[in-house]
Amino acid sequence: MATTTRQRTGWSIANVVVAIYALIPVLWLLSLSLKDPSTFTDGHFIPRKWTFDNYVSIFQVGGFLRPLVNSIGIGLISTLVAIVFGTFAAYAIARLQFPGKRLMLGASLLIAMFPQVSLVTPMFQIERQIGLFNTWPGLILPYITFALPLTIYTLSAFLREIPWELEKAAKMDGATPFQAFRQVIVPLAMPGVITTAILAFIMCWNDFVFAISLTSSNRARTAPAAISFFTGASQFEDPVGSIMAAAVVITIPIIIFVLIFQRRIVSGLTSGAVKG
Repeated sequence: MATTTRQRTGWSIANVVVAIYALIPVLWLLSLSLKDPSTFTDGHFIPRKWTFDNYVSIFQVGGFLRPLVNSIGIGLISTLVAIVFGTFAAYAIARLQFPGKRLMLGASLLIAMFPQVSLVTPMFQIERQIGLFNTWPGLILPYITFALPLTIYTLSAFLREIPWELEKAAKMDGATPFQAFRQVIVPLAMPGVITTAILAFIMCWNDFVFAISLTSSNRARTAPAAISFFTGASQFEDPVGSIMAAAVVITIPIIIFVLIFQRRIVSGLTSGAVKG
C-alpha cells in the first residue's frame, strides 16, 4: 500500500512537471499578446498593463483575416480529399490481396515522412510554369501529397482490426459490396477516420515551408506564413505583440478540435490506428 502511494505521488509530481513544462511557453505567448507594447521588456510574467489592441490590430491593420480564411479552407479541402481517397485505398490494403501491397504501404509511410523542404524548389518551378503559384490549388495539391499517404498508412492499420465477418454477413443479406462498405465498415471505422482526419488537418494547418514558398500575397497565403510578414508601425518597432496575438489565434482551432474529439482520438489511437 505504501509503495502504491509513493508511486501515485511520483506519477502525480511527474505529471505536474510535464504539464508546467508544456504550458509555460503557451502562457508566456498569451501573456505577451495581452501586454501593452511599452511593457514587453519589463520581465513580468503577468501583464502590468492589459490590452487587446494586439488582437484588434492584426485584423484591422495586419490583414490577418484573409490568411486565416485561407488556412481554414485549404486545410479542410486537403483533409477531405485525403480522407475520402485514403479510406478507399486503406480498405483495399486491409481487405484485399494483391501483389505489392506491403510495398505500397511502405511507400506510403516513406512519402509521409519525406522532408518537405527538398521538394520546395521543384514544386515552385512547376507551379510557376502551370499557373498554380499563389493559388489555393497550389497549396492543396502538395498538402494532399503528404496527407494522403499518412491517411492510407494510419487507416489501413485501423481497418485491419475490424472483423470482416460483419461485411460477409451484410453481403449474405443482399447488400452490394459498396453498400456493405458504406453501411457496415465505415461506421465501425469512424473513430479511426476522425483521428486520421484531425492528424491530417493539423499537418496542413501547421505547414510553413510550402505556405511561405508557394505564395506571394494574401491571396493564398496561410496564417503561419502571414505571421512572418507582420511589421510594426515603423521600421524601429518590433511587432512582438501582433505576432504573439496571431500565434494565439491560430492555436485556438487546434485546441477546440482536440477538446471536442479527444475521446475519439484516444479511442482511435488505442484501437489500432497506430499499430503496425
